[in-house]
Amino acid sequence: MPAAQKQLRHVFAVTSGATPDSGNPEYWDGDIRWATPEDISSLDGYRLRDTRRKITRAGYESCGTTTAPPGSIVLSKRAPIGQVAVLAEEACSNQGCFLLTPRNDTDTRFFYYWLSVQTEYLQVLGRGSTFMELSTDELKSLSVPHPSLQQQRAIADYLDRETARLDALVVAKERVLGLLAEKRRALITRAVTRGLDPRVPLRDSGIPWFGKIPAHWEIERARWLFRERDHRSETGEEELLTVSHLTGVTPRSEKDVNMFEAQTTEGYKICFPGDLVINTLWAWMGAMGVAPVKGIASPAYNVYETGPRLDPPYIDALVRLPVFAQEVTRYSKGVWSSRLRLYPEGFFEVYLPVPPLDEQRAIVSHIARETGNLEIVRAATERTVALLRERRSALIAAVVTGKLEVPRNDA
Repeated sequence: MPAAQKQLRHVFAVTSGATPDSGNPEYWDGDIRWATPEDISSLDGYRLRDTRRKITRAGYESCGTTTAPPGSIVLSKRAPIGQVAVLAEEACSNQGCFLLTPRNDTDTRFFYYWLSVQTEYLQVLGRGSTFMELSTDELKSLSVPHPSLQQQRAIADYLDRETARLDALVVAKERVLGLLAEKRRALITRAVTRGLDPRVPLRDSGIPWFGKIPAHWEIERARWLFRERDHRSETGEEELLTVSHLTGVTPRSEKDVNMFEAQTTEGYKICFPGDLVINTLWAWMGAMGVAPVKGIASPAYNVYETGPRLDPPYIDALVRLPVFAQEVTRYSKGVWSSRLRLYPEGFFEVYLPVPPLDEQRAIVSHIARETGNLEIVRAATERTVALLRERRSALIAAVVTGKLEVPRNDA
C-alpha cells in the first residue's frame, strides 16, 4: 500500500555548501571533510566515508558552508544533478551539493534509495542558462513517501541486501568485460607485432617499443611510408569525421556527441578512405586511426596519405595499440603531458614495422575473425549488465513507492 506523503522540507533540513578561497593555502588541507559531486560519482557503494579534499577551520569559517552529521544525505545539484550518497562521517560540502539532515524519526537509507531513482525527474527540475542547477525551493517542495520508521528500516534493510546481490552480479560481469577487453588487446598486439606464424624466426627490430619481429619484416620511418595531405573543403558539406582514442576515426553522425560544433566546416581537411588521421592534441592518448570513408576533419588535425607498402586496416590496428601512443609521445612537443602535440615532423621520425602486404591482409582478416567472436560475448555481457541495472532501479522504485511489498520476514 502506498505510503503517506510529505514535502521533503518537513523530513530534512536542507543546506547548500560553499567553497573557500582557492588561492589561500591557509584554507586547505585541513581535517574537515568537504564533499563535492566528484566525491559522490566515484563512490563504491552509497556511504561517503571520506572526501578528496579537506578544508581547515579557517577555510570553513571563511565561506559559510555548514557541516552535517553522519547519516545525512549529500545530493549533487549541478552537472550532473541528482547524484546521491549518505554521509558516514560528519562533512560539509561545496556549492555543487545539498546536505539533507534528517529532522526526526528518519532512516536516511530509505530516502537515499528513493532519491536514487528520481535522478531524471530532478534533472528536469534543473534551471539555468550557463549550467543547469536544482534550486533549494524545488528540492524542499518535493513530495516524498513517508512510511513509518519501522517500515523505512524494513525497506532499507531489504534493499541493502537485494541491491548488494545485484551489484555483486554487475561487478562479476564487468570483470568479464575487462578480461574480454584485455584479451582483445593482447590478440591484436600479438598479431600486429609478431604475425600469425609462431614458428617464424624472429630478429631484434632495434625499436625498443616493438622488440623482436619476424626476420623477414622490414622497418621503416613513417616519412617514407606516408605523405601529408592538406586538401581543404570548399563547402564543408562532406561527412564530418571525429577522431577518438576509443573508436578511432568515425563519422560524427554515428556518435552521440555533445561537444561544441563549429558554425561552419569550410576549410576543414579532406580525408579519403585509407588516410591516417591524427588528433594532434590528443595523439598521446591514442586519438588516431584510418578513415573508413571520405569526409572532413578538423583543420587542427593532421591527415596522412597511406603509401603503397601499407594496407590501411593493418595501420589502423597498429596505430591504435597503446604502446604506439606511448611511442609517438616521445616525438610530441609541449611543456606538460596533457598539452603535448604531435606535428608531422615528429610523426615522420617514428619507425614502423612493414610486413609483406599479403601478410598484412592476413593479419587483418585474423583480427576481424577473432575479435568478432569476442564482440559477440562482449555485447551479450553488456546486455546482461544493462538488464541487471534496470532490475535494480525497478526494484528500488517499486519498493520505496509501496507498489511491491517487502517479504514479511523483512518487515
